[in-house]
Amino acid sequence: MMVEEEKQLLIHLPVGNSFELEKAVCSHGLFMMAPNLWIPSAKTLQRPLRLADSTTTATVRISQHPPLSSLHIWVFGLHSLSLEDEHAIKVTRMLRISDDNNKQIVEFHKIHSVAKEKGFGRVFRSPTLFEDMVKCILLCNCQWSRTLSMARALCELQLELKGDPLGCSTVEAAYPNEVCLKAEDFLPKTPVRKERKRKRGGHKRVVTNLESEFVKNENDSTIGINSSINSNGIPTYPQDEKLSPSVLSSLKEDSSDKSDSFQLSTDSIIDTCPINNPRMQEPSYRIGDFPRPEELATLDENYLTKRCRLGYRAKRILKLAQSIVENRFQLRELEEVCDGVRSSTYDELTQQLSGVAGFGYFTRANVLMCMGFYERIPADSETVRHLKQFHARTECTIKTVQQDVERLYEKYAPFQFLAYWFELWDCYEKRFGKLSEMPHSDYKLITGNNMRKIIS
Repeated sequence: MMVEEEKQLLIHLPVGNSFELEKAVCSHGLFMMAPNLWIPSAKTLQRPLRLADSTTTATVRISQHPPLSSLHIWVFGLHSLSLEDEHAIKVTRMLRISDDNNKQIVEFHKIHSVAKEKGFGRVFRSPTLFEDMVKCILLCNCQWSRTLSMARALCELQLELKGDPLGCSTVEAAYPNEVCLKAEDFLPKTPVRKERKRKRGGHKRVVTNLESEFVKNENDSTIGINSSINSNGIPTYPQDEKLSPSVLSSLKEDSSDKSDSFQLSTDSIIDTCPINNPRMQEPSYRIGDFPRPEELATLDENYLTKRCRLGYRAKRILKLAQSIVENRFQLRELEEVCDGVRSSTYDELTQQLSGVAGFGYFTRANVLMCMGFYERIPADSETVRHLKQFHARTECTIKTVQQDVERLYEKYAPFQFLAYWFELWDCYEKRFGKLSEMPHSDYKLITGNNMRKIIS
């Protein structure tokens, strides 16, 4: 059902009594990446989403109010919304709301009773597969703070490509006490020497280098979707002890990553998101949407590299965008798989993704997870840390970790990733507190070094 107001529209989306928006959104680090904006105090997700023409965007807010059997989807800046536009706003994809997803969750809960008790089963993703694929590239071989920065830079670039003169200046005007990041603020944190190794080294050599770097320096060993939480060895803190607000504050003061975080205070925007107001105020915070393949395909590689501080990832992202635009990579067919239109096996999809430049095992496994295939675990140095800490697998190394996780989680087939991720996410929250309540400026604190700090 859709309710129309002046310059804003309200859509009611039935989801059933068992659905919880907070758990569906705050279940994966993708929710922290621009252009997603989670507002903890209001338990609301805000971001731009595209309409049916694939170019027009509208700011959308998603919230859940009593009765909890439906979501309120506010669409701002429009007088009307066609049925095609309503379908194009991919809220159901992001939150995995479909009969197929519901069946998967039921089956997973049959073999994982603890996950069922805690209501875990939906893993947040992007509204489009292209955004998921690019973000999986951004998750590779760098620290989490830089991943956040690169995603934000791409969204700001999209606003510039549209010729919008506002964007960051709008944020500065609305929130003068907040830090608005500019291009020069996105300084690379991954050492240049390591990226050079990555460019010229083969797979075997990279593994060897990662092994040695993991032992020597955790800050140089982050290579995956949780690359922000790497450590070498078993942490010495109690597993059920979490960081207090005062400790988080001290860590924030000690952090040298001053320029890489998403610096927008939740408190400064909450007044524009009243929970009980039947008519939402239009958001004053603005950011571009995630770029489309057509917007990136014609860009110069050097420009994209420097503007968004992407390093070698710029070349991979450009090749992906160009192959989609030139119909050499059939993205639409894979989107149909995500929507349940076509039936495919994990191996078939792996073969298709193998033809994409830069899509190795780790990236492919993450993309397939986003598509709804959970058979494989994208293991990295964070996985090594988890197995050592949580499962006491002290002999696990970056060379053996893939075999280790396959043996350890095979009893959860075909939901190995969900079982692994449930454990990992639960450990994060035991250490840092509920991530859904964490201020945006603290996202950068989810690091391997902070995971290992002893609480006095």
